[in-house]
Amino acid sequence: MGLGPRLDLRQSQSLVMTPQLQQAIKLLALSNLEIEAFIAEELEKNPLLEAGSSEEVREPEADFDGEAPEPTDALAGLNGGGEDVPLDVDYAEETFHHDSPTDLAGAQGMDGSLGMAGTATGGGEGGDFQETLVGAESLADHLTAQAGAVLSGDQLLIAGHIIDALDEAGYLTVALLDIADRLGAPLSLVEHVLAVVQTFDPTGIGARDLAECLALQAKEADRYDPCMQKMIANLDILARGDLPRLRRICGVDDEDMADMIRELRAYDPKPGLQFAAAETQPVVPDIFVAQTAKGWAVELNNATLPRLIVNRSYYAELSGAAQDKGSKAWLNDSLQSANWLMKALDQRARTIVKVATEIVKQQEGFFRQGVEHLRPLTLKTIAEAIGMHESTVSRVTSNKYLACPRGLFELKFFFTSAIQSADGGEAASAQAVKSHIAKLIADEAADAILSDDTLVDLLKERGFDIARRTVAKYREALGLGSSVQRRRQKKLAG
Repeated sequence: MGLGPRLDLRQSQSLVMTPQLQQAIKLLALSNLEIEAFIAEELEKNPLLEAGSSEEVREPEADFDGEAPEPTDALAGLNGGGEDVPLDVDYAEETFHHDSPTDLAGAQGMDGSLGMAGTATGGGEGGDFQETLVGAESLADHLTAQAGAVLSGDQLLIAGHIIDALDEAGYLTVALLDIADRLGAPLSLVEHVLAVVQTFDPTGIGARDLAECLALQAKEADRYDPCMQKMIANLDILARGDLPRLRRICGVDDEDMADMIRELRAYDPKPGLQFAAAETQPVVPDIFVAQTAKGWAVELNNATLPRLIVNRSYYAELSGAAQDKGSKAWLNDSLQSANWLMKALDQRARTIVKVATEIVKQQEGFFRQGVEHLRPLTLKTIAEAIGMHESTVSRVTSNKYLACPRGLFELKFFFTSAIQSADGGEAASAQAVKSHIAKLIADEAADAILSDDTLVDLLKERGFDIARRTVAKYREALGLGSSVQRRRQKKLAG
């Protein structure tokens, strides 16, 4: 073997994650609202991009029996756009697939005809729902206004500290001694101010525990007699459902006990929640699904997808004015970036529609008959059906919601584990089993509470081979108590 220098040629293959590829992968996982924010940033950075009207470009749409038009390339034939490199976000296939129903020609578009899209697409005259939201008064503002009307000086200052120490439910979370030490005020004065705050609206505010909160409301209703006082002091016994012992403690009969429990239930255990601490953000669907004469139609939510166009006249004007190499290079980079973004958004839309269409096809029983007919489904099943990589399907189904006549669902909702059939037939979805458990418990009689073992037997009669511990796990996931807890609740309700 020679020790001298030499020149060797080697050929190898490797996957290169270009910035465009990384960005394309990121776009797949973004929701429509996140895409809107991303496009807004691109519009600020790239002078060749402009926001177009909703009539200029149509989003991909598909149905099981129809076909959708092939969208045109908005940059076709534009010089200086750079090389048209495919956006490889599918490691198995290397490029996006364009063989879904959305890529075929000859279909009639839905033109916004989906029934549930009326309030989200902005096509009507109703305006944006967000525009109707008025800034709600906070609990602190509501209480501070009342304190300013009846207190002044040091007492008003102490009231402000008490109000700041309330949690969102309206309970005082700081010891009065701590407030007194912090302000250098007598404890008796702080206690007096708290008593004043506890007279504010809503009743029950400023309480230090549940018993005090209920007692304040009972006093306001002039129902805080010795019997009610004893009941509120023994809420733990009431929670256990030990009514005979509670009757003896309170010294009342069955009729009076029922009236007291009914009165107690009318009180608000968390009065502060009447005032929203923060504005609730509604979930905006990314995909609409509706049944048409030709089958199930799948369409992107056009209202949350801004349209982009390239200002060709501005590009031509800048091309004629650019003299130095730096300006020309910047202009070509801007055009190439715009070309890539248009292509990336188009392929993202195609991929989402393709995945959503296959989900609807796989779960058609759910869309027709409800959650009890939801089938077991995995990301791998969808990926194999549409010829894409499983990771691509995972990104597409992340943070995206589907609106259909049955409601609004996250795409991840349709992927559930399988429960074996008791008769050896087709496996059932875990969500379908949960639906059966919830229905059985909802229909149980007060004198015939179903135990988990009984639920196992009833589910087996319906064709679900499921263990008792699995029934208990699903029941707890649904927020349903054990048979003992439900029996106690039914007893109290009676």
